[in-house]
Amino acid sequence: MTEGRGMRIAILAIPLIIFIVLVGFLLRGLFSDPTELSSALVGKPVPEFVLPDIYQPETLHDQSVLTGQVVLLNVWATWCPTCRAEHEYLNQLAAEGVAIIGLNYKDDSRAKAVNWLNTLGDPYQLNLFDEMGNVALDFGVYGAPETFLIDTDGIVHYRHVGDVNERVWAGELGQRYRALVEAQSGGAS
Repeated sequence: MTEGRGMRIAILAIPLIIFIVLVGFLLRGLFSDPTELSSALVGKPVPEFVLPDIYQPETLHDQSVLTGQVVLLNVWATWCPTCRAEHEYLNQLAAEGVAIIGLNYKDDSRAKAVNWLNTLGDPYQLNLFDEMGNVALDFGVYGAPETFLIDTDGIVHYRHVGDVNERVWAGELGQRYRALVEAQSGGAS
């Protein structure tokens, strides 16, 4: 009888244990910050690529455009409502001297993207057209917008998922950008 009772307790305990583990996993996800996705590229060079310029398709750019200055690489698309929400703030950052390069991600057409920039303003020093999304995939992009902080040597230092806005810039992204600019300029800011 005790052996049968022990078996019944084990049969009842297994689903309870599975339930507790599942609840713990779900609670962990519930309280995590979705903008804090780590990137396999942090601390590594940007991936190699060759992409056309959004305005001049015959002009090709490679990863060297992400070297020589501290830069934000902003992944955006016209189909992305959050990209539209962040666009005005990116224009403001560019006006303040923040170097931003755009990576247009999987847009329907180059003309639509160019129209977007002509209508909303162009905060980008340069804009790359990633029609198929292959370069974004190499960066580990899940969707738009995402922004990467890259140093003068083309090393990725930080990844922000979601829109860049005043709160985000006042927080970690802006602090990291300013510290990297200061460090790369030898502290002479």
